[in-house]
Amino acid sequence: MISASNVTLRLGKKALFEDVNIKFTEGNCYGMIGANGAGKSTFLKILSGQLEPTNGEVIITPGQRLSFLQQDHFKYDAYPVLDTVIMGNKRLYEIMKEKDAIYMKEDFSDEDGIRASELEAEFADMDGWNAESDAATLLNGLGIPTEEHYTMMADLPGALKVKVLLAQALFGNPDILLLDEPTNHLDLDAIGWLEEFLINFENTVIVVSHDRYFLNKVCTHIADIDYGKIQLYSGNYDFWYESSQLLVKQMKEANKKKEEKIKELQEFISRFSANASKSKQATARKKALEKIELDEIRPSSRKYPYIDFRPSRDIGNEVLTVEGISKTIDGVKILDNVSFIVGHDDKIAFVGGNELAKTTLFKILTGEMEPDEGSFKWGVTTSQSYFPKDNTAIFDTDLLIVDWLTQFSEIKDATYVRGFLGRMLFAGEDGVKKMRVLSGGEKVRVLLSRMMIEASNVLILDEPTDHLDMESITALNNGLIKFPGVILFASRDHQVVQTTANRIIEFLPDGTFIDKVSTYDEYLENDEMARKRQVYSMSADDESDN
Repeated sequence: MISASNVTLRLGKKALFEDVNIKFTEGNCYGMIGANGAGKSTFLKILSGQLEPTNGEVIITPGQRLSFLQQDHFKYDAYPVLDTVIMGNKRLYEIMKEKDAIYMKEDFSDEDGIRASELEAEFADMDGWNAESDAATLLNGLGIPTEEHYTMMADLPGALKVKVLLAQALFGNPDILLLDEPTNHLDLDAIGWLEEFLINFENTVIVVSHDRYFLNKVCTHIADIDYGKIQLYSGNYDFWYESSQLLVKQMKEANKKKEEKIKELQEFISRFSANASKSKQATARKKALEKIELDEIRPSSRKYPYIDFRPSRDIGNEVLTVEGISKTIDGVKILDNVSFIVGHDDKIAFVGGNELAKTTLFKILTGEMEPDEGSFKWGVTTSQSYFPKDNTAIFDTDLLIVDWLTQFSEIKDATYVRGFLGRMLFAGEDGVKKMRVLSGGEKVRVLLSRMMIEASNVLILDEPTDHLDMESITALNNGLIKFPGVILFASRDHQVVQTTANRIIEFLPDGTFIDKVSTYDEYLENDEMARKRQVYSMSADDESDN
């Protein structure tokens, strides 16, 4: 068990948390939610001991081991992947290294023998002999192939480093597990594996995530941070949302009844306070009036942008034809003879672990890259807006947001353009920020503003939910659902894919693809059934061989 007792954290004069008291118990998974800047990650740092509170304390049951997801992706560059995972259990790793050092001694003494015996006993008690196989199981589950397990961390791409650090946090069955945005940079297969791992995990989990589907799948409780306080709710994210909305509604209704009662008492007092025969009743009502207190209903600190993609013209029947596109990058075939036709009602989600294939296809379709073979043709009635996965070059400018966005507007009026920025929560002076100083979430909201102002009838989005908070993801999700045009998109957010797409294209590791007209959940269900049939067929073949 881990708990916070009267925890306060002040940053200058501002109190981020004030007298927080909360207890996280064994066997539960707590989703920590709140608006951007509410302090979710900061509170996890306080719980993990990385940050000292101004007042109060964090209490952990004696003897319990706490593990957290490291955020420094370069911290372990000098170590092999497998060692990095095992470091998740610090004491076990220390024993392994000390044992190895003793056994490598040329002048092995009696004292060394005694010490080695002690270490071996402790090593066995910690199930050390299975450490490497347990670490390998975690890595394989997250999609890191066995041949990479002995690679140096410095040689891994960023996406794989994230997976290794996640495996490190999960390693060794910690008593308390703290995860800050664990699904960031994970493909949907890895997210699915992590969901199953946490569902079956029997100890305490506290997780910060903007993935609503993930929180619904794994959480037994929601810890909601708002205005420096943390309110605990039983149930998953959807249950929290319904409960919190119901609570506000009930408080408003209760206040309405109290206000009616106050008005009634005030009218009686006003009418009869000067009447001698009614003075006692008026006095009694005055006392009753003083006792009535309205419930304080504070507006949430959460802010939802307004995302509404409205195409300036309808789309015709001919949208996009892709014929035999192939592309090789650095000697690796990324796309292999890709062909498909897009209809005017299609909202296609491109899924699978081959993220480079999706990005490469989008770059080809938007003219940023040439295919090695094949061709594509857009219909004459189409207009395209593109949200790139890597926006570094776009924001490498000293232009102000409003000036940059005006370039893409037919109406060259700053007030008109500021209207789009206002919808995306850029209020007042925010509109005159320079492009290069924006945060990750602000950059995404600027790009979505551009897509709205361009009014295209085809949207191409490559991982648009990266860097967005839950409120912005919800707004984007609703905007995509309502959009009357064609959408080609890739996203790691299960709920966005499930509620938006009516067709799924999965890129396989070899650059080929599967194309199915279905929702994402239907696609996964059929894919799971196919895998089960394959396993059954292989086992049946093995039995027949015997």
